[in-house]
This record gives sequence, C-alpha cells and structure tokens, in this order.
Amino acid sequence: MEKIKIGLIGLGTVGSGVLEMVSNNQAKISNITGRELIIKTIAVRNVAKHRSEVSDDIILTDNVDDIINDPEIKIAVEVMGGIDPAKEIITNLLNAHKHVVTANKDLIASHGDELARIARKNNADLVYEASVAGGIPILRTIVNSFAADEILEVKGIVNGTTNYILTQMQQKKWSYEDALKKAQELGFAESDPTNDVAGIDATYKMIILSQFSFGSHLALDDINIEGIQNIKLEDVAQAADFGYTIKLLGIAKRVGEGVFAEVAPVLVPSDHPLATIHNENNAVMVTGQAVGETLFYGPGAGGLPTANSVLSDIVSVTKNIALGTTGNTFNNYQHESEPIDKGDVIYPYYLSLQMLDVPGQILKVTKLMMEIGASFSQIVQTKANDTDARVIFITHAMSKKQLATLKAEIDKFDTIELRAAYKVLGE
Repeated sequence: MEKIKIGLIGLGTVGSGVLEMVSNNQAKISNITGRELIIKTIAVRNVAKHRSEVSDDIILTDNVDDIINDPEIKIAVEVMGGIDPAKEIITNLLNAHKHVVTANKDLIASHGDELARIARKNNADLVYEASVAGGIPILRTIVNSFAADEILEVKGIVNGTTNYILTQMQQKKWSYEDALKKAQELGFAESDPTNDVAGIDATYKMIILSQFSFGSHLALDDINIEGIQNIKLEDVAQAADFGYTIKLLGIAKRVGEGVFAEVAPVLVPSDHPLATIHNENNAVMVTGQAVGETLFYGPGAGGLPTANSVLSDIVSVTKNIALGTTGNTFNNYQHESEPIDKGDVIYPYYLSLQMLDVPGQILKVTKLMMEIGASFSQIVQTKANDTDARVIFITHAMSKKQLATLKAEIDKFDTIELRAAYKVLGE
C-alpha cells in the first residue's frame, strides 16, 4: 500500500491528538483512502520536552525547514497557532508544493485569501475544517450539503470559554469574575482570556463562516464586536425572569445585497435550541432558503475533538492525492457584497438603564423612543440604590440606526445611564 508521509508542526493539545488518532485509526483510514498515513517528522520548539511523547521512528526536530525541504512529505499539518510565524511557514510549505492542513482560525480569517491564492498557484490543497467550532464539521457541511441552497443566516455559539462562563452565571448565580476564575482553573480559559471574553476569537470564526456561507470576505473592522466582560449578574437574572438566556452569539445574515455580521451578547428565548447549549460546547445554526433551520452541535475545543476535524481534512487531502484532484480551493463560493444600511438591520433590544429615582425620568426615555419611531413591549423598574432606580426595557423591533440614535441621545442626560443594550432573538 502506498504511504503518504506527513509533517506535523506543533505538539500541543491538538497536535498530540492528531498523533494519537493517526496511530489508533490507521486501519480505517487505509480502508477509506487506500493509502497508509505515516507521520514522519514533527517540528516543536523544545525537542527534549517532547522526546518521551514520540516513538523513535518519528523524527523530532526544532527546525521546520526539515519538513519544508523534505520531498517525501506530502502533507503538512500546522497546529502551532498564531499569525506569526505561522503565515510564513504555511507560505513556504505551499511554495514547496506541500498540501497544508491547519486549525489556525486567526490566520485563515486574516490572510486566508492570500494563502488560498498561493495554494492554487502551487496546485496544493489548503484546508482548515478545525478552525471553526472544534469537532463540529461545519465548514465542509456548508460546502457540500448547502451547495445548492441559498444560506440566509448563520449564527451560533462558537466560543466555549464564554459559553462556560455564561452558563455558570445563569445556573449557579456566579459573578462574571468567579465564573472566569473557575474557567481558568479548568483550562477552559487562558491566563489572559481577552481574545475569548472580548469576542475576538468568535469574530475570527464568524469571518470564516461568512466566507463559506455568503462568499463574502469580511475584515475584523467590518464586524461590531462586544464581549461578555460587562455582563452583570442582575441582567442574567432579569433576562431569565423575562424567559431568556444570555449567550454570546455570532450572527451573520444576508441583508439585501450585503452581509451583516456581529458578535455580541444576545437574549435567546429559553425554548430556543441555542439556549440549551451549555458549558464549553458550541453550536452553529444554519438557515437555508430551502431547508430552513439546521443545528450542528458538539464540542467546540479539546484535543481529540479538534484533532478529529484535522484528521478529516488529512483524509480528504489523501483522497485528492490518490485521485489526482489536488489544487482545488476549499471554498469556491465568491459573491460581491454591497455595504448594508443599518436601517435594514432590525431586532428587538433589551435595554438596562440606571436613572435618578425621581418622577419624569422614564418619560424622558419614552419621549426619545417616540421621536425615533420605536416602542417598548415590556418595562420593569427596581431599586438600584438609595438614589437611583434600575429600569429594564424590552423594545419592539428597531433598527441599528434607531438604536445608535437612542444611545447618543441618552448620553446627553446627566441623570440617566444606559448600562446595557443586547439584541433579543426570536421576538
């Protein structure tokens, strides 16, 4: 049986999972592909640290050029993460006519188009199923199963760290700070959790999902990003009283000839499928014009779940090698998008305000809502402290343009502060 030799760059949680799965699942892989996969070389920063983890028949090196310049290696797997030096390494691998499998969402979201062009020029495959939602095979599903359907919207929970934190705040009534600390203790959050809790990680994933769903190429600056750092326990409790769960959602939807994309906290109805996704799990809901709503659920991170997605890419590339069909772009869908009008992006909103507890304050907000042509569906007032009241509104559907005007006008009041404004799903 012909052997396909692989170079692995990085031997962390995911890299170790790939090594384990290639070894344990060799019989099935060979049965499917007609080829035997051999991990020949692994590049790591510290050879001595990893020597005991790797069998003697695998070359362990701290020089990635040992993979780039080896003509026997056909597939390179990059699981080191980060944009630099990963971009240069993958560029060199592609120019050396290696097929590349990566789980690097930051790199693909930022430079995926450029790398895809380099791959095409070299008749090489560049695939990255594991870059979005860990063990959920969402990208290849969109490419294959939605090829003939027009996707109207893709939304979901694509960051396990923030979902774990919000789950604890809802179920155990923990503060954000306590939930984050526990997530760090369990390894769900980094010592510096900014990328996760500020919504940046989820945004990179939504950029990739938008490319596959709509053929559009969004940049980080095109997307409104709001994390979970400022979510208060009282808002989690109040949302529950209204019948909602707060989730950090990525939402991308077609609006006219453009694409609206946002990552932000959202009130999700308690009976909605996304409200039932707890802890570190992820879920992506794809809405097609023909098929309607479909939900894909599973582990969003972890060594073996992510390694499973990496291995599915390796198997796909191996099939292409066997059939002589390499060099095809992972995602061929391209569609020019026009700028969207914020007046066309419509949602109800949850508004949390703190105001001086004297007559006339709610009337000020009500007048503002009338002036911008918006209205409320629910109002709750509680005591904030000795001098202030906390007033919660849920609005009827209003546009992003109306919301921006409301925020600007409220900022002019000395006695009223808007503490939170979250979209409401499914109203």
